Amino acid sequence: MRREHNLLLRHLIAEAGFSHKGLARRLNDLGAARGLTGLRYDHSSVSRWIDGQQPRDPVPALLAEIFALRLGRPYTSEDLGMAGGATPLDLGQEFPHTWQEGVETVTALWRADLQRRRFLLDSAFAVGAGSSGALRWLTLSGEDKPHASGVRKVGAHDIAAIREVTRSFGELDNRFGGGRVRPAVVRYLDSAVAPLLKDGIYGEATGRALASAAAGVTRLAGWMAYDMEQHGLAQRHLIQALSLARGAGDHGFGGEILAGMAHQAIYIGRPRHALDLARAAQVSARRAEIPSLLAEAYVLEAHAHAGLSDGAACALALHEADLAFDRRSPEEEPEWIRYFDEAYLAAKYAHCFRDLGDGAQAVRYARRSLDMDGRFVRGRMFNLSLLASAHAICGDVEQACHVGGSALDLAAGLSSVRTRSYVADLRRRLAPLSKEPEVATLVRRSRELAPAA
Repeated sequence: MRREHNLLLRHLIAEAGFSHKGLARRLNDLGAARGLTGLRYDHSSVSRWIDGQQPRDPVPALLAEIFALRLGRPYTSEDLGMAGGATPLDLGQEFPHTWQEGVETVTALWRADLQRRRFLLDSAFAVGAGSSGALRWLTLSGEDKPHASGVRKVGAHDIAAIREVTRSFGELDNRFGGGRVRPAVVRYLDSAVAPLLKDGIYGEATGRALASAAAGVTRLAGWMAYDMEQHGLAQRHLIQALSLARGAGDHGFGGEILAGMAHQAIYIGRPRHALDLARAAQVSARRAEIPSLLAEAYVLEAHAHAGLSDGAACALALHEADLAFDRRSPEEEPEWIRYFDEAYLAAKYAHCFRDLGDGAQAVRYARRSLDMDGRFVRGRMFNLSLLASAHAICGDVEQACHVGGSALDLAAGLSSVRTRSYVADLRRRLAPLSKEPEVATLVRRSRELAPAA
């Protein structure tokens, strides 16, 4: 079937005085400014659109913005002779002001994620979005109560089901990695949770419980995206999970989400941003009076200081983490923080000392981290890799290779990009010992799991 030429687009290009090459360059540049990676359009792309080919998102929205700036009047994708483009490119990056706005935003994010919209998959991590979200979490009043007057009454059984599904998905994530489970989580959000939020009948009390449950599964979707190193997508889900926690009035779980955001910021090499998020998590932990959460927030602050090579500040934060941890009563704290035990704390200590170059202390704490819950397979792989790296810093070839081999054994069964990154990091830390035969063998194994970029 022959396509019709896009005369609207051709006339607009002529009016704006763009060449096809110039328009394509502006499109790529604007996409990069909006945090979208991988846009590689050229003059041939523009010619195809004029010939009637419909570009995929986010092209229509970006082109509409380019023509609006050039010609001084607003445009829609329809004005350009193109379909789609109605979804804002910053979907999920802003912390909503009201409950209804939040419901519309988070359900649209779930649907776009389910559809694997390119602008989400290509989106980059935005420090400004995380900082703005944390600030709004701390300052926005809780006067806007969650409620809806839809067509289906939401009951305790609906909320219990969400929590149980979240628990089950979380266990699978820990055992097999986010790549195996995440598509099912996103489908569940769109098909089961979205209708309750949008079309349900609920008052404030039920609304808060629903918001809390929805925050839990949204956070899990974000955490799984982080595990797959889809960092822009992960950040959007975590910001919206934080908004849902605000609707629930749950300072504790909001602090846990902020701690997760700090964890991600450290991982991608943004330690100053992580400091801000960790300190915001500390404020929430104090409001909620949850010592384990406060300890977690302080140990994340310590890790961020280690990333900045500030050993003194790291030691002070670790001291505060110890004080908070000593005050904890696990049986009195929420279930979602129960994972934060002595082994988890030891792992974070080991990360700090490794990043500060103190191999002996890193070995000491990484060994303690292995006394952990056996259900956390991915976490054990991380801790084994951490211990092997610490042995490598100490020059202990035999132990580095023995423990590293165990880490690779676990990595083989995990669908997790973070796992592959840990493998690659271990290989890099073994490089000074590469002349040793045992190291060479382990490096070859590591390349099978995580080929060099």
